[in-house]
Amino acid sequence: MDNQKQSFFDLNLAFFILLIMITSILTLHSAETQHPENFMLKQAMWFGVSIVVVAGIFLFDFDQIKSLAPVAYGFGLLILVALLLSPESLVPEINGARSWFVLPGIGSIQPSEYMKIFLILMLSYMTQTHNTSHVPGHLPSDFLYLGKVALISGIPMLLVLKQNDFGTTLVILVISAFIVFVSGINWKILLSLITAALLGIASLVLMFIYRTEWLETFVSGYQINRIYAWLDPFKYGSDISYQLKQSILAVGSGQTQGKGYDHGVVYIPEAHSDFIFSNVAEEFGFIGSSVVVCLYFLIIYRIVMIGIDQQKDTFQSYVCCGVAGLLAFHVFQNIGMVIGLLPITGIPLPLMSYGGSSVLATMMGLGLIMNMSLKRKGYMFSESTV
Repeated sequence: MDNQKQSFFDLNLAFFILLIMITSILTLHSAETQHPENFMLKQAMWFGVSIVVVAGIFLFDFDQIKSLAPVAYGFGLLILVALLLSPESLVPEINGARSWFVLPGIGSIQPSEYMKIFLILMLSYMTQTHNTSHVPGHLPSDFLYLGKVALISGIPMLLVLKQNDFGTTLVILVISAFIVFVSGINWKILLSLITAALLGIASLVLMFIYRTEWLETFVSGYQINRIYAWLDPFKYGSDISYQLKQSILAVGSGQTQGKGYDHGVVYIPEAHSDFIFSNVAEEFGFIGSSVVVCLYFLIIYRIVMIGIDQQKDTFQSYVCCGVAGLLAFHVFQNIGMVIGLLPITGIPLPLMSYGGSSVLATMMGLGLIMNMSLKRKGYMFSESTV
């Protein structure tokens, strides 16, 4: 039978992504009044580069992408190792972490951002391969699968943690959890994992309250200071929690309708980066902030629906799950830390925060999803698609 390509490109997803990009550029134009650099122009440039990258992704079938997953994962590990071995002139410490290559004439490159996408591909590849040769839900098989997940995810987690980047380490853990959750693993193991995670969180809380010195053995003093800043931002408002205090003031002062575009007055350090949502809340208020949150919800919803539609190719479904989990956690954590509900972790708001590596990596993930919606296969004499 002749294999025919049918186009089902998800215009809704592309439209929602475009709206986020436009919102980012407008918000950065307003935020850069507090900074001498032209972040709006640079962000627009990165959006242009990312569109070219997405166009390049469209040239590949998903069978080809799947075969390249181990290569991409290996390359990601290689650049993470290179980051740790490079001299300080190439990898300076920024905000307490050594996570960026700073290259003359190019700027900063954060390898861990790309590793998130490579990890999604590798875990999806391994999960499909494992479930093809083993029975999902069978305890010995599931324990073997968890061992593979721990190995594949654990290596980049340790390398990123070595950079003192706790936020990205959490993201890697969440990506792994999302894919494991939909892998068909036995519910008894899932319940045990959830219980262990809750007990682990409770242990960390008790350790922080009663034995902080124990916590310092595997968490840096910089990260512990962030917890103190989160718990009482106004007490430490002149020092370690100045950024969070200013963010809370900006968000609260926006009230329902905001102060109006380019009328923000509260100074927030790095407002163009991780705290871009504070600027949105101050200038557009609760209504504008809700619109931005709804746009992210619609993007994640479309990704989930595309994943459900790809049930005959579980690799693609797992990739959808990983990308949806990545975006959901980034949005939840970033907005939560900006309004003071969660500790500051340095996780950017996808496509809104300024940053070339973050923009390119996010668009790589979204490009994979749009590739799925564009290249579903149809067979002659059949009404169904694959």
